[in-house]
Amino acid sequence: MSTTRFARFAWFTLIFNFVVIAWGALVRATNSGDGCSNHWPLCDGQIIPAPHKVKTVIEFTHRVMSGLDGILILALLIFAFKAFPQKHRVRYGAVLCLVFTFIEAMIGRLLVKKGLVAENISVERAVWLAGHLVNTFFLLGSLTITAIWSTGVRPLRWKKQGAMGWALGFSLFSLLALGVSGAITALGDTKFPVHSTYEAMQGALNPTAHFLIRLRVIHPFLAVSVGLYLLLIAGLTTHLRPSPLVRKYAQYTGLAFALQIAIGLINKTLHAPVSMQLVHLLFADIVWTLTILLTTAALAEDVVQVETDPLHYPEIHSAVGRATWRDYLVLTKPRVISLLLFTTMTAMFIAPQTPDNHVTPLLFFIVMVAGYMVAGAANAINMVIDRDIDGRMKRTSERPTVTQKISSLNALYFAFSLATLSFSMFWTFANLLSAVLGFAGLVFYVLIYTLILKRRTWHNIVIGGAAGAFPPLVGWAAVTNDLAPLAWYLFAIIFVWTPVHFWALALLLKDDYTEAGIPMLPSVLGDRVTVAQIGMYTVLTAVVSILPFLQKHVGILYLCSAIILNLILALRSLQLYRTVDRPRASSLFHFSMLYLALLFLFMAIDRSLHL
Repeated sequence: MSTTRFARFAWFTLIFNFVVIAWGALVRATNSGDGCSNHWPLCDGQIIPAPHKVKTVIEFTHRVMSGLDGILILALLIFAFKAFPQKHRVRYGAVLCLVFTFIEAMIGRLLVKKGLVAENISVERAVWLAGHLVNTFFLLGSLTITAIWSTGVRPLRWKKQGAMGWALGFSLFSLLALGVSGAITALGDTKFPVHSTYEAMQGALNPTAHFLIRLRVIHPFLAVSVGLYLLLIAGLTTHLRPSPLVRKYAQYTGLAFALQIAIGLINKTLHAPVSMQLVHLLFADIVWTLTILLTTAALAEDVVQVETDPLHYPEIHSAVGRATWRDYLVLTKPRVISLLLFTTMTAMFIAPQTPDNHVTPLLFFIVMVAGYMVAGAANAINMVIDRDIDGRMKRTSERPTVTQKISSLNALYFAFSLATLSFSMFWTFANLLSAVLGFAGLVFYVLIYTLILKRRTWHNIVIGGAAGAFPPLVGWAAVTNDLAPLAWYLFAIIFVWTPVHFWALALLLKDDYTEAGIPMLPSVLGDRVTVAQIGMYTVLTAVVSILPFLQKHVGILYLCSAIILNLILALRSLQLYRTVDRPRASSLFHFSMLYLALLFLFMAIDRSLHL
């Protein structure tokens, strides 16, 4: 068999496994696991049973398909040894396929023999279900790497992959954990169906409920968290491991997971019908397969590692001295974070306080530290990505990633460590919602603003500025474990305020941005258009800042404060519009920071007086 024909056969076998897995999910969803009683490999003690029950037909069909799959895997192994030379990686991949297929069959046998099917809702079944899922993913992964290696993709280079190697490996581990939680959640949906989302949430929060009911609420949060992480890694991989194949698989992976999240939402809305459970599982398999392909392509031995390749960054200086803790502190951009933390802090006090949900000294400390960590992680990753343009700008030319006092590898390790610690602290001491929101802000800043928008359009700060609006959501959620309308008003205020604040700074740094080739508004359309846009967003900021009063979330103290602050902001914007110069741009920039801090402070005071 030629290598081309082998590759086609390997891809066909992989697709056939998708079908087998989906049919296996149908067996579970229809409670047909005992359709052949406790006989294995026979069905009801017969080679071909009488089709007297639908459950028997479903279960027997699954066993026939699994048998055919075993034959295909065995044929794949034989063809691999014929088509490829000794010690070729495809041979090893084919051997792994056979090993995991055998384990798959043995787990299926155990489930049937021990009665861990149909109506069984024991912890033991959940454990073996998780093991079955993990082995299935390993089988799909083996088939995937066998297929892609047979097309000529170079073997993996495991050593010296740095932070990206660990990051890609963690993405696979995260998908395994998500798959396990999804399998257990699907079992709970089958055994304990609900008629509304409210009913599902109430059951999940009941400490006396069955463990399958209580675990149900965790899966959606994990799905969003893993999805955000996968999108982040896909974007970083495209930037730091540039190749057409990596770019293609990164785009497919991101698109597939977005569709998977949408399907999950539909699944929950329709209360997990069997058809949607099958579609949801199918896309889980597709996402896993695409992530394997992305990892294999990104870690191939012939792919350039941009973060360690000096040819990609001719602006980088030679390292001067050893890095200190101060250099790592610079990576986090503490001056930028200070205002973000202030909005987080005030949002915690703006949120309604109850005996069960209120700001304690420990919670306040954790949110401040974890909030700094996640924002610092985002800024550190930003410095790695932007070190080429930072080297061309006077304002940023001495950053540690430019001078290489901190290598890009170490900066990435530092950033990933901060992000992991932050997520863990939020989840452990506050709640999972605040952890997800904090990480969402990081992903939005790195992926949407830094990687996608910053170098492409002057709208970068308008859309990408939403990353800076996440902190109040985090603070609010840490206290209440929900997001009420007022929390979203806080988000909206920062969102429309950001262009006013940043474009005033951009006027001061226009020459720097032009030199670096960054399409900031003053460099692209000029000063007059910029100040006109600042004026428009000043009006929007004023309108949005008054909405909480109109909705009766705040009182007169906040209203009076907001009116005064908006008048001053409008006056500074008008002065800049009349005369565009550095003093007026600097005045507006610095007051805009004071404006936001005072606006949030007075809202917190006003709320404390009325709650």
